[in-house]
Amino acid sequence: MKSNVIQSKSYAFALHIIRLYEILCNQKEFVLSKQLLRSGTSIGANVEEAIGAQTKKDFTAKMSIAAKEARETNYWLRLLRDSGIAADEDLDNLIGESVELTKILSSIVKTSQESLK
Repeated sequence: MKSNVIQSKSYAFALHIIRLYEILCNQKEFVLSKQLLRSGTSIGANVEEAIGAQTKKDFTAKMSIAAKEARETNYWLRLLRDSGIAADEDLDNLIGESVELTKILSSIVKTSQESLK
């Protein structure tokens, strides 16, 4: 089976988010951590949906949602870091990964939208 970079990266990212969520819950942080868990795992779920899309338009829509979820996840990660709830060094890598996912997904959406024209 052909390797799909965004599928692999979004899945690995979701696993990192789940681990961070568990750490935050152990610290009794439940509100922001739940938001982070939802958006961070939604990226990969939408990528999976896009891969199974029946039309190019549906593919583009799902990838667009995944890109939005990546941006939202970046927001929650920065908020956790800047509020001091989680350590900077724990979040800097995840923030970098979320930026990378956003760039890849935005590029996929742009290319896909151009092919629809």
